[in-house]
Amino acid sequence: MAQDRVEAVERALTVLEAFDSAQETLSLAELAQVTGYYKSTLLRLLGSLERFDYVKRGENGRWGLGHTPVRLARRHTPSRHLAARIQPLLDRLASESGETAALLEGRGRYIECRLAALPDASLLHDLRPGARWRRTHGHDPRSVVAGGVMVCRPLPTPPDEPPLWLSLSGPAGRLDPALAATRLDNALTTLEQPRDASMEATP
Repeated sequence: MAQDRVEAVERALTVLEAFDSAQETLSLAELAQVTGYYKSTLLRLLGSLERFDYVKRGENGRWGLGHTPVRLARRHTPSRHLAARIQPLLDRLASESGETAALLEGRGRYIECRLAALPDASLLHDLRPGARWRRTHGHDPRSVVAGGVMVCRPLPTPPDEPPLWLSLSGPAGRLDPALAATRLDNALTTLEQPRDASMEATP
């Protein structure tokens, strides 16, 4: 309803929408062109957004998203149905393999960890839900793991849904990529079974 509109809030949200762009950062002039706002208006809006860490200004004077949007996005977890099926599977993968098991989701140019299970080991890939990294090689979702390796297998998803992967990651000297791939393939087979059959097959 028109009377429910708050113009200042809508202007601030318009500025945030401008960052849904192929560019990592935007200059004040670029923001003015995208939003249609005067630079003086933009500076006031950006100042308020910066105080709450929605945006940040780089040393080169260009503006980018701050940490708050990422922090709030981490609050959005996978659907209960998906989590109910995937999390026990990740827990079992981590327990049987001794490595970190995770559900990854593609978000544009970035990959985000949505669910994870950590092994009971002192040396491990400490991957947690909300961790995010940029794709480095096309559609390859793997993260660069210092001294380690990550193996991924895609989950079947509808065309209009974000891509998902199961992954196992851990120290390079301990994680066998071939064995990890086999474990992930077996996990995918389990997911493809009818719900009651997969539960009966689980010891």
